[in-house]
Amino acid sequence: MTFTTRFAPSPTGDLHLGHAFSALTAWDMAQAEGGVMRLRIEDIDQPRCRPKFEAAIFDDLHWLGLSWPEPVMRQSKRSAAYDAALAQLEAAGFIYPCSCSRGDIRQALSAPQEGTPAFGPDGPLYPGTCRGRLMATRQPGDALRLNMAKVMAHLGKTAFSFIETGPTYAGTHHVDPNHLLEKIGDIVLARRDIATSYHLSVVVDDAAEGISHVVRGADLFEATQLHVLLQFLLDLPTPVYHHHRLIRDVAGTRLAKRDKALSLSTLRKNGATPASVRDLVGL
Repeated sequence: MTFTTRFAPSPTGDLHLGHAFSALTAWDMAQAEGGVMRLRIEDIDQPRCRPKFEAAIFDDLHWLGLSWPEPVMRQSKRSAAYDAALAQLEAAGFIYPCSCSRGDIRQALSAPQEGTPAFGPDGPLYPGTCRGRLMATRQPGDALRLNMAKVMAHLGKTAFSFIETGPTYAGTHHVDPNHLLEKIGDIVLARRDIATSYHLSVVVDDAAEGISHVVRGADLFEATQLHVLLQFLLDLPTPVYHHHRLIRDVAGTRLAKRDKALSLSTLRKNGATPASVRDLVGL
């Protein structure tokens, strides 16, 4: 297998130094192994995506000296692949429809109960309000959730793991059923407004592009066990993971697209060079 990494930005704002660090890390790793870095446009959230931001992504990455195979994968063109994955999970009885709004979930979690509600990669863990619903009851606008307890019961003592090469979590990690039940829960796999989710689309797309090494920020490490589980359920290969450090501002806050002063476009206008960007991010 060719050593293949990817950089997968969403065209919802300008790229900043954190994006540059992730893209350059993926590029450098691929170059060191004689491999390739792919570019993927994660544009499933169409209302927030803008053509000008997509054009800027290409411009900024070319300016940094990066290149990638064409054509570039766009998630907005991949609905059939996501539908097929959902159909596979539905056939196994692992998903159910959910009509709960965020307000409904907050209200359910505010009811008297022991302990404090746990938080997962997408916020508070779902309390299971719709867990007993059958797919036949699905209505327009319902989300689709993974029935984690049912999946864990089906898998029993099946063991699987993933390899991590990042600086913080390096080593072999075994997927922990307790972590999936207590820290991930019944995660959304298809949203109300979008017929997929990040968690589903990323594992389907990584497999379709032959990604051998997933390079991304350390903030996504907690979701990796979920992604490995989905790969297992969908009979997809599990890549090696490399979760890199996050680039933060002077106050120690993780960079966001609203941080215009540290956007690549602003830095370029102020005289930055690709070499100086590498210096800024410690490469």
